[in-house]
Amino acid sequence: MAREGLTGSRIRERRSVAGLRQADLARSLGISASYLNLIEHNRRRIGGKLLLDIARLLNVEPSMLTEGAEAALIATLREAATSANLPASEIARADEFTGRFPAWAEVLAAGFRRISSLERTVETLSDRLTHDPHLAASVHELLSTAAAIRSTAAILADEEDLTDEWRNRFHANINEDSRRLADSSKALVEYLDAGERVEDAAASPQDELESFLSDHNYAFDEVEAGHETPDTMIAAAPSLKSNAARHMARGILERVVQDAQLVTKHRFEAALEAVGPDPVELARHLASPVSLVFRRLAGLPKLEAGLVVCDRAGSLLFRKPTAGFVIPRFGAACALWPLFAALGQPGQVIRTPLVQLGRGRAGFECYAVADVVGRPVYNQAPLVQASMLVLPNSNLGEEDVIEVGSTCGVCPRELCPGRREPSILSTGL
Repeated sequence: MAREGLTGSRIRERRSVAGLRQADLARSLGISASYLNLIEHNRRRIGGKLLLDIARLLNVEPSMLTEGAEAALIATLREAATSANLPASEIARADEFTGRFPAWAEVLAAGFRRISSLERTVETLSDRLTHDPHLAASVHELLSTAAAIRSTAAILADEEDLTDEWRNRFHANINEDSRRLADSSKALVEYLDAGERVEDAAASPQDELESFLSDHNYAFDEVEAGHETPDTMIAAAPSLKSNAARHMARGILERVVQDAQLVTKHRFEAALEAVGPDPVELARHLASPVSLVFRRLAGLPKLEAGLVVCDRAGSLLFRKPTAGFVIPRFGAACALWPLFAALGQPGQVIRTPLVQLGRGRAGFECYAVADVVGRPVYNQAPLVQASMLVLPNSNLGEEDVIEVGSTCGVCPRELCPGRREPSILSTGL
């Protein structure tokens, strides 16, 4: 087959390297998975806007998909050199190296792709398995119930002077705890089996919510304009299967309506044109809360901004990812330091230039603020929520920049005082 006829094969290879499922890529492109499957098997010609969209989502140059292995190989070597922080003069010699040592170039590129894939696997497993709240809660329930049964059985075995009344009570407790243990074990097995059998099974209500938000690209213009209500949109969403996910989605959509009533989209875009994307300046210009400005900025696709919201306990309530910035699904991470710092200083706006280490060196401007939410009540601690806006910035200098990793397991920063576990990237291991 001619080189130009292998574009589909290259798309399939780059998608696999990126860790994307065919269904997810097709949904992002607005085409069916079956049509993408035909493209990837070189049964449909591709070009124009669709090719450009695929290249953008796969984070590659269109030429890598159309010009063949040599162009893709050179691009991969350049990516590896950039990840290793080599100087620009060395990165520019990737063409020369590929021409003089093609076999070695293939070995290096394959190694880089393999390392990238393993890093993503470690990140996913660390985030989804180690910190899976449903699994942790289920195991805790099993252990607690087993301990209760063991304690009750020990009393029955060791105490010979128990009255019939107390003996019957203990037998009833064992019966009740045994039933609960059986039900919990069955639920846990079904949960684990579902994850093995169904590729698209959501692991938690939070996963269902994020799938719903992703399907709408985190923008709800119809709801904001009043053309659709939160309830009708939720009822029509196939990804929202559980009551918990629907409840969380309703809270987010109701917040969209409230924000639109305070600051319309047209008014916000006019302010953005006048003062730029500085959150504090926008808040002053609009006489609105900084957290509202965060949400408005995160809803503009052209800014490619990320947004994270947590409650006073540190639980993540909302996650809008942005390219190059890894946000954990559960628990804390170094990349969220500005978010958690804001919790201790409600009302203060924190600005933190941050570089996230890993496969590359991505720079971001992080803004965080914490607000008191809900109605005031006498003699009760207020409910506080913190929000962090993440704006990509590739022009950060070396001064006053915080370097963090996505997780300790894949963080290359060796002399970090906050390290909780060894890194697989450490040269000393």
